[in-house]
Parts: sequence; structure tokens; C-alpha cells
Amino acid sequence: MTPAVEDYLKTIFLLSTRGEAVTTSALARELHVSSPSVSAMMKRLSDGRLVERGTGVHLTAQGEREALRVVRRHRLLETFLARVLDIPWDEVHVEAELLEHALSERLEARIDAALGHPTRDPHGDPIPPSAGAHDESWGRPLAGTPAGSRFRIERVSDRDSDALRYLGEKGIRPGVVLEVGEQEPYGGSCWVRLGGEPLALGQVLTRLVFGTIVEGDE
Repeated sequence: MTPAVEDYLKTIFLLSTRGEAVTTSALARELHVSSPSVSAMMKRLSDGRLVERGTGVHLTAQGEREALRVVRRHRLLETFLARVLDIPWDEVHVEAELLEHALSERLEARIDAALGHPTRDPHGDPIPPSAGAHDESWGRPLAGTPAGSRFRIERVSDRDSDALRYLGEKGIRPGVVLEVGEQEPYGGSCWVRLGGEPLALGQVLTRLVFGTIVEGDE
């Protein structure tokens, strides 16, 4: 399991769980490599029985197990960097990308224990358990949530660090409850209230925020 193989398996897992097509072009874009490089790696992963190719690319059971191991290390590292080293949540992703391949199982277990066995990282992404089932569900996006709803944020996508920094500065984080207001027409901003203060969020931002509608004072 080389770092390159781990990166591919993790990316295939993340694309598929976000409901995106896992194609050669999508992998090339996400991993910043050429399409021929992706094709060569897909043959290697297929020969190793880590992926199946048909309409798109799909992880085998073994491939998913390996992908979850990498995702677990990555999200534990993000949590450690944010909690212990106080690194901003828009910076931990890049740092964890560098460290995840070098983390031993022994150190992973020690970090997990020292953090109190966290179940979610700073962005609200669920941390896969060391054993057992894992639920990667995203919840509903803030985009399209009906006006008048109360919306509890559960996850904020870390794909755009600049957007993540802006959202964090505005207080848009997991656990926060927003009051959803009107959506301006023609692709305009969605108005929300946070702590009684109005805030306008563009479509790019509302598509990065996921959660659930809550009832009453919940």
C-alpha cells in the first residue's frame, strides 16, 4: 500500500460517497495528475482486486477497507492538529494529507486514545472506527433548505480552504443552528440568521454546508 495507492483509494471513496461519478477525468482533477497516470493506476488497482471497473470505478470490499483505514488516519490527524496544536480548521486538511501515510497503527491508536476516541473531525466528517460499520452519510445541504426552517450544521466540506476559512470566521461550524431565511432569486444569496444576526451566503457556500432540519427548540 504505497502513498499513491492510498491516495487513489481514499479519493475514489470520497467521490463515491459524495454521489459523484468516479471517472478518469474526475480522479485526474482531484489528484492533480494526468489521465494516462490514472489509467495506469486503475489497471494496477484492478489487478490487485482493490477496484472494479465498469460504468465508472468502484471499490471492492478489500479496497473499501483499505480506503477507510486511510480516511480514519486522515481525520484523526485533522482532529489532533486542530485540538492539540490549535491549527485553524482550514489548514489541517493539507497537513493531514502529508502525515497520513507515515502514521503507524500504534501511533494512530495512541492519538485516538489521547483525543478520547472522537467520532467526528473538526469539519464534522465522521471518523471511521478501527473495526465495525461506518456511516459516511452527508445529510441535506443548506442549499435548497426551505425558508423558515431551523437547520443544525453537521458537516462543512473542506474541499475549498478559502471558503472554509470564510465560513469559520462567520461562525458557520458543526453544531451551530441557523434560522433559514429567504433565497434571493436568480441564483442570489440565501439569508440565514446566526445568533440573531443576519448573514447572506452565496450558492457556492450553501452547497458546502450539510446538516438536518430541527423542530421546535431542539
